[in-house]
Amino acid sequence: MWLKQPLLDVDEINCRLDLVQAFVEDAALRQDLRQHLKRISDIERLTHNLERKRASLLHVVKLYQSGIRIPYIKSVLERYDGQFAPLIRERYIDSLEKWSDDNHLNKFIALVETAVDLDQLENGEYMISSAYDSNLSALKDEQETLEQQIHNLHKQTGNDLDLPIDKSLKLDKGTQFGHVFRITKKEEPKVRRQLNSHYIVLETRKDGVKFTNTKLKKLGDRYQKILDEYKSCQKELVARVVQTVASFSEVFEGLAGSLSELDVLLSFADLASSCPTAYSRPNISPPDTGDIILEGCRHPCVEAQDWVNFIPNDCRLVRGESWFQIITGPNMGGKSTYIRQVGVNVLMAQVGSFVPCDNATISIRDCIFARVGAGDCQLKGVSTFMQEMLETASILKGATNRSLIIIDELGRGTSTYDGFGLAWAICEHIVEEIKAPTLFATHFHELTALANENGNNGHKQIAGVANFHVSAHIDSSSRKLTMLYKVQPGACDQSFGIHVAEFANFPQSVVALAREKASELEDFSPNAMMPTDSKEAVSKRKREFDPHDVSRGTARARQFLQDFTQLPLDKMDLKQALQQLSQMKTDLEKNAVDSQWLQQFFSSSD
Repeated sequence: MWLKQPLLDVDEINCRLDLVQAFVEDAALRQDLRQHLKRISDIERLTHNLERKRASLLHVVKLYQSGIRIPYIKSVLERYDGQFAPLIRERYIDSLEKWSDDNHLNKFIALVETAVDLDQLENGEYMISSAYDSNLSALKDEQETLEQQIHNLHKQTGNDLDLPIDKSLKLDKGTQFGHVFRITKKEEPKVRRQLNSHYIVLETRKDGVKFTNTKLKKLGDRYQKILDEYKSCQKELVARVVQTVASFSEVFEGLAGSLSELDVLLSFADLASSCPTAYSRPNISPPDTGDIILEGCRHPCVEAQDWVNFIPNDCRLVRGESWFQIITGPNMGGKSTYIRQVGVNVLMAQVGSFVPCDNATISIRDCIFARVGAGDCQLKGVSTFMQEMLETASILKGATNRSLIIIDELGRGTSTYDGFGLAWAICEHIVEEIKAPTLFATHFHELTALANENGNNGHKQIAGVANFHVSAHIDSSSRKLTMLYKVQPGACDQSFGIHVAEFANFPQSVVALAREKASELEDFSPNAMMPTDSKEAVSKRKREFDPHDVSRGTARARQFLQDFTQLPLDKMDLKQALQQLSQMKTDLEKNAVDSQWLQQFFSSSD
């Protein structure tokens, strides 16, 4: 429930963090509490069974066994004398004292000790004590008297037949015949005459002969009748006791709330203390102030794997500077892990846990929206791309400036142009309208031009966008790719997808052809159809352009092509189509005034 509904109140978050800090700093306190808590049953579930009238005496006993541990837990908490002692008293000791006084828990414990036969628990039997009810006590006494009479008859029969009891002459009790005597087939010939004259033979089998007499049958029938009455009385008394115990539900719910919270916070402290790299306490600020600064941030699940030597990264989501971050870089370079770990750290902080960071400052978020992974839903007829769009639509509709948005590889399920157009529009909408801190991992490198948009180039003012990339190293001689898993400022201009294919042991012929085709398509320009000399000239000019100008111009050119593909040419005559195309070209030329990279296309077409 805590993970589904993180806290939004700074004071309450810090209260939990204070308690976790107390348990982290005092290992003996943490260990003693853990030893007692592990003997506590699921009080909440047991109480639920009581309220639903589905409880048995077993549930009552488990509540009792949990209840008698409460004084020990309270005693351990009272021994703590650190800086957070007043908070621990207010949060737990006072609550435990309230629910464990003579009018609450102690009254329940006294009831169980009076009503339940606790001595029989070692035998796995849960029953009402015979001393609890006079009728039950009378039935129990009569039952024991009959057992003694049957035992005496067993001894007498052994003497009459000259057979040692429990060795040759056994006393059995079954559902078919009740109490009977049994001797082995080997002993049967010795007493056959006496059996036929003084006893009733009931059954002869390989394992022996079963027989009885009038006295045993009469005693057995009487015993069975008393036993049935005893069980009936037990059942009535159990129902009465369980009903009485149900009246203590408020007590159990109060205890369950305190103990379960204590258990979770102890788990947070165990986690923070037991990891190879210790967790740190985050600094929490209100949602409308402060930034999200994570230094040496790690992913708690990934670093917990034995074979992983996790490389930490910093994340600085700063208002007006890097509030919206575009993350580019190689496949398998760590982009997805990086953006996920930021979300996990924010979530952990807001439930009151220490975080896997060297230092952390977190502005509270009202919701964490994540569009990660890829997968369809065949049962609902939803494709992978449609699933992406549905999840993104939910983000655009529900996110506020107090949310945290994490988007991984949006738009890869459709064509390049459509995917890029959607990604650009979504990014711009988040930056300008929602204004929430966002981590956007992508392979659309043209999106990095968002960080260069300003109010002086004819475009809308876009502030707070920053480019980051995960770094990799390519050996100049062997062309071997090494992932460095470090997030650094700036954009990355390639995805190294072919190198990843080499990691997957693709055939060399396939890799070589992939490099050839990628090289042909790499430059977004008409030079693929140019002679070799022209290609070299264009390539030389392109290297002279500012990278930001190239990214911005590329984005505008893609938008031009997208707009052109959406023209209803089949419904236009030639004149209308030419007029529309001329207008689009004029608009593009206006954009090219501030873009040398775009101007090259108009100069080449002239």
